[in-house]
Amino acid sequence: MRPEWDDYFIEIAKVVSSRSTCLRRRYGAVIVKDKVIISTGYNGSPRGIDNCIDLGRCVRKEQNIPSGERYELCEAVHAEQNAIINAPPERMKDAVIYIAGFEEDKSFANGMPCKLCSRMIRNSQIKEVIYLKSGGGLERVDVQNL
Repeated sequence: MRPEWDDYFIEIAKVVSSRSTCLRRRYGAVIVKDKVIISTGYNGSPRGIDNCIDLGRCVRKEQNIPSGERYELCEAVHAEQNAIINAPPERMKDAVIYIAGFEEDKSFANGMPCKLCSRMIRNSQIKEVIYLKSGGGLERVDVQNL
């Protein structure tokens, strides 16, 4: 049985997350327009910077910092940010971004974009976010409601 389009693209976002270099959470993002993939991104250190997975340490994890706090201590760029950075700007207008993530224990992480990523998504003119919730279901959000 063929998957529905949303399920198909969220599965691709899950695979993209496997490239993540973060020790705490692995996220993948896929930007799609007219059922064509425009760009993908995963969370990890900027190009040329040592990443946590290779160093074997995460400052935020060592300091037991909760999710969503003290981002300035983290070298990583979020999956959504990397997907936006790698996409042609003119193709993102009215596109959809799919986000999937996993916790360190491999359970589903909440894929709702953080405040900074929400602003970047809005600024890129993407119109809709579809993300994997921590319970495993999909959530669809119009960018105006982020």
